Amino acid sequence: MLAKHFHKGSGKNPPPKLDDNTDHGPSAAAIVAEQKITALAIFLGTVASIGGFMFGYVSGQISGFFDMDDYATRFGQYDATADTYSFSAARQGTIVGLLPAGCLFGSLIAGRIADSLGRRMAISVSALSCMVGNIIEISSSSSWVQFAVGRLVTGFGIGALSVAVPMYQSESSPAILRGLLISTYQLFITLGIWTAEMVNFGTHNMSDSGSWRIPNGLSFVWSLALGGGILFLPESPRYAYRAGREEEARNTIARLAGLDTNALSVNQQIDEIREKLDEERAGAATHWYEIFTGPRMLYRTLLGATLQLTGANFFFYYGTTIFRATGLKDSYVTQIILGSVNVACTFGGLYVVKKCGRRNALIVGALWMMVCFLIYSFIGHFKLDQNNPAATPAAGNVLIVFSCLFIAAFATTWGPLVWAVVAELYPAKYRAPAMAVATASNWLWNFLISFFTRFITDAIDYLYGLVFAGCCFMLVLVVFFFLIESKDRSLEEIDTMYLLHVNPITSSKWSEKNVSTENGNPSGQQSRHGSGHVEDRAFS
Repeated sequence: MLAKHFHKGSGKNPPPKLDDNTDHGPSAAAIVAEQKITALAIFLGTVASIGGFMFGYVSGQISGFFDMDDYATRFGQYDATADTYSFSAARQGTIVGLLPAGCLFGSLIAGRIADSLGRRMAISVSALSCMVGNIIEISSSSSWVQFAVGRLVTGFGIGALSVAVPMYQSESSPAILRGLLISTYQLFITLGIWTAEMVNFGTHNMSDSGSWRIPNGLSFVWSLALGGGILFLPESPRYAYRAGREEEARNTIARLAGLDTNALSVNQQIDEIREKLDEERAGAATHWYEIFTGPRMLYRTLLGATLQLTGANFFFYYGTTIFRATGLKDSYVTQIILGSVNVACTFGGLYVVKKCGRRNALIVGALWMMVCFLIYSFIGHFKLDQNNPAATPAAGNVLIVFSCLFIAAFATTWGPLVWAVVAELYPAKYRAPAMAVATASNWLWNFLISFFTRFITDAIDYLYGLVFAGCCFMLVLVVFFFLIESKDRSLEEIDTMYLLHVNPITSSKWSEKNVSTENGNPSGQQSRHGSGHVEDRAFS
């Protein structure tokens, strides 16, 4: 029996051992089988995911603001010829784009905040930044620059949350629920978008500033709920252990998985965390640039940064503008339809996360999105009468249908899964800065989309979608050749697979106990951490 799986000094008889008695201890499947679905784990994932709701809400509301009379009068430009207020491409792009620009900077420093203050406090402080930005926006009366700066400050907090929340969820969740709980972040993003669209629909006919200030003011409520609620939850067990609080880490792992603190899988996870930490401390001090120079880190850092560009925010940032161009009288209704499809299909996405592998779902989803963008682009450019859209209603309907199909593909695959994949991709000592870079790349793409879309669509109209179709095809190749299957594996085991150069194409069938003997290893196993030395294991 493995001596390493008994909690020393517990004074208790060991519980029945798990199946798969190998020199590597319980397998990933055995650990998952022992874990339970607990109310605490679900509550933790739900509260933390309010950060996603905030992201979705501020992303979904801005598109509707540009069609509100009071907002246009205060922040737009007067067109004497048409006797109306409108937004130039530069002004609209700046207002929309400063949110993801703030998110870019927030995500880059989120890792350092999370490592210094802890995961929970990092989330709470980020929510406070969102409150400050929200106050700046609401207090704007005639200066569009002040409103845009408020979005920049809000974005700083949203960007930090986009790193800290999935990090906290991935480090805290038991393996049986990790993918599902991280994916609730995306579900809450879609709920936030849908809620913003519904609130906009309810207020857009108001003649005063309530049309945009009411939707804006509600953001404060979500920030307050997250910033305060997260403080009642346990700290990430992996952060707690690295801070020297082993018993707290053990208790948290056990409570979240519904197990005794001396359960074999709890001991196994504590041992894995300890071994990784010991390896780190045995080496030189870690520097931020090692996310590019560390073992297999350039590979993983570039992979995480590449998985971000699908084009979904093209619809969310400019939805009302896009569908007004198809001849619809009330583009708010179409936005609600798209938002409803997004929410409904994300629930399906949670099923995909739980039941399907990461790789297959991402590949199918990217192909599906590519086809939708191709049809959207060609129909919009060649069949829609852009001067008089009412003359080509069939083309307009096709655009709406394939927009919905694209959203369905994104919501069931890439939307929820990419957050889980990025959160699982990196080892503990590099997780914070590497996730920051991956998430920052997402915000960089969002900023470029939000700022330049009006300029590009004014020049080439719907053919802009071909750019995103090409990106989706590229993502198919990236996932197929470079992404390892990580479903139901511990974070430490995923790290081992990348260090051992496991073939991504066959990675779903990989098992540690089948690793071939190297360099005369007497145990018949390669080091589980790929560090080049034989791991010392005690037997009784």
